[in-house]
Amino acid sequence: MSSALRRTPLHALHLELGARMVPFAGYEMPVQYAEGLRAEHLWTRASAGLFDVSHMGQLRVRGPGLFAALERALPVDFDGWPAGMQKYSLLLNERGGIDDDLMVTRLENEVAIVVNAACKDTDIVRLCALCPELEFSTLDDALIALQGPRAEEVLAEGSGLKFMHAESMKIGGAECFVSRSGYTGEDGFEISVPASQADTLARMLLALPAVKPVGLGARDTLRLEAALPLYGQEMDSDTTPREAGLAWAIARSRRAGGSKAGGFPGAAFVDRARSRLVGLIGSEPVPVRIGAPLCNASGTVVGKVTSGTVSPSLGKPVMLAKVDAGVADTSQLNALVRNQPRPVTIVPLPFVPKRYKR
Repeated sequence: MSSALRRTPLHALHLELGARMVPFAGYEMPVQYAEGLRAEHLWTRASAGLFDVSHMGQLRVRGPGLFAALERALPVDFDGWPAGMQKYSLLLNERGGIDDDLMVTRLENEVAIVVNAACKDTDIVRLCALCPELEFSTLDDALIALQGPRAEEVLAEGSGLKFMHAESMKIGGAECFVSRSGYTGEDGFEISVPASQADTLARMLLALPAVKPVGLGARDTLRLEAALPLYGQEMDSDTTPREAGLAWAIARSRRAGGSKAGGFPGAAFVDRARSRLVGLIGSEPVPVRIGAPLCNASGTVVGKVTSGTVSPSLGKPVMLAKVDAGVADTSQLNALVRNQPRPVTIVPLPFVPKRYKR
């Protein structure tokens, strides 16, 4: 591993648990443990998986005119947004492209934001430029995700939280900031914990029979089954919210005709749609990976796969893909795998139902 790679506070624990470590977004991260990706995936669907997501960026924002200032930077509306509620949002560029996707939590006198690991440095620069009157501070805390149908049983302290809500609470003696959210399609929690206490908390949770460690490999297959988009694949700086299937992330009041319409970067272009995001299932047991071209019956390329795997839950190839806006939902397409056409069918999303506890 390159010495330039950063390490999370749980690095030593990953090695002790036999994780296979890989470079990811500038960090040395566990992609899987001894039981393997498929076992970790299925365990999370049936019980509770523990993920280290400390590579994500955690920000706190304060300052005069906090909420009005952030409404200049993000397509959100803080009116009627109660303290403790979390929302999904987007950081857009002037062309309406998605520079990052964010989790935003309104607190009493500040706002908590979680950003993607690969984007966190540029996000801070951009947000500071858009809101120069605000103070953006980066937390060095660890971030642990506990995901699965038994997560609430394991984390009894968080049982009172509603989905997409967050609050501070003490867990095992550590002062934590916990949100009921995640990136697997399952019920669960994301726990921000001081770096010095992260190892102790993780070991406490892993000592419970319902919990096993899960790497980034299974996190990716879980989010794909739930049709949760990944920055850099389903969305990027050239993809508009509508093209990524994320138009709903723009507050209704900030859309054209709304009471606070516009006023954020790229507002005039967010409805542009040269392509759209669809789900595909393959009829042959051949994995179709990212970048595979998609052709119609006449052989014309009409899109490409943005994420693909063989679903551990379904036992079939599943894909997210960008296709031309005119491609019908009933279309049968062919994915080119090593120049061989493999039949795929457009299907409703998600591939596996989300099981959030609302």
